[in-house]
Amino acid sequence: MTRSTSRNRRRGFRLRTATGAGLLLVPLAVSCGSGDDSGGSGAIKIGVPAPLSGDSASAGQDILAAARVAADEINKAGGVDGRDVQIVEADDQCSAQQGAQAAQKLLNSGVVAVAGGYCSSAAVPAIPIFGRRSVPFVLDASTNPGLTDTGKGKVFRTCGRDDNQGLVAAKFMTGQLGAKRIALLHDNTTYAKGLADATANSAKQAGGQVVYQDALQPGQSDYSPVLTKVASTKPDVLYFTGYFAEAGLLMKQRKQLGLKFALMGGDATTDSTVLKTAGTAADGYIATTAPLAKDLPAAAKFVAAYKAAHNADPGPFSVYEYDAVKVIAKAIEDAGSTKGKDVIDALRKMKDFPGITGPITFDDKGDRTDPLYITVQVQGGAFTAYKKLDKSGGTWVDAKTS
Repeated sequence: MTRSTSRNRRRGFRLRTATGAGLLLVPLAVSCGSGDDSGGSGAIKIGVPAPLSGDSASAGQDILAAARVAADEINKAGGVDGRDVQIVEADDQCSAQQGAQAAQKLLNSGVVAVAGGYCSSAAVPAIPIFGRRSVPFVLDASTNPGLTDTGKGKVFRTCGRDDNQGLVAAKFMTGQLGAKRIALLHDNTTYAKGLADATANSAKQAGGQVVYQDALQPGQSDYSPVLTKVASTKPDVLYFTGYFAEAGLLMKQRKQLGLKFALMGGDATTDSTVLKTAGTAADGYIATTAPLAKDLPAAAKFVAAYKAAHNADPGPFSVYEYDAVKVIAKAIEDAGSTKGKDVIDALRKMKDFPGITGPITFDDKGDRTDPLYITVQVQGGAFTAYKKLDKSGGTWVDAKTS
């Protein structure tokens, strides 16, 4: 839990959303996808792998909805070189096995690029599958540093990395909370363990002492024994790097046990579902995450379109998915081709693309050059922008007004 130049004759963006519930889970076939339909005249297919079922389904559905909003906006503006963009979804269930199957199914459907990847654990096996066909993969939420480190230049991110987020978390805990003793809890997933490790490194550099670092078992209903074990190390704060299903229970059971240490979490804990699970125990909870869509001036049009289409507010990763679809469309336009190698080259050359999350430029690895993490706090039953570091990285300012 990423991420210009233009052709002499610019064309508007245009998109038609995909129909149907998704790709059927059928036995694997030999891939017919090549990342190149440059001779075609039909819709340009962009794949969206996401957890559309299971514990993280609400996040996956939010990501898919954001992709469709972006595609619809592109299509209404004229498409990409006169061609519609079609979103093709696949359920990766946040698992390695399903991640691989989803990637293969997207290739079989003829996608020329991919925007998605909520869970690093599902993205890991998907990356080489797309890579062998030179299909660019723009990650919207997978933050494990190794994904771009090993992506061989074909993987990009509109979101940040665990080491970016871990640094912000460590600075907040040691600086704003004055924490000296820090406990870290993850769930052994690729994302959560990576964020815990990154936070531990940054916390030590910031003068903090990591007194606990271990994993819980996801999917359980009672984490009281885990919380009691954490409490025995006398931490000032516990930073949970797993997902929202467990985060809500940790908030609730921490309050029931009367534990006094502060509780914070990473970006995967900010789904609105956590508030229903935790109830009033979520009040005051702080998490590190992406800027909220409602607080981004450039995202106003997106927020309105999302609400109109889905009768709900966009979730925390929706802005990164929206930007991922948009940078792919722009790269195809700049390349004048849907051939994978051409689109990848255009993504590498992209400079200051005007994303709703801010200007987007990718470094040599494919990571965003200016990843932004803020802290949010639960106030009045909702996540609200709280504090962020200024451009110097040394001063905390109001995340809503600065």
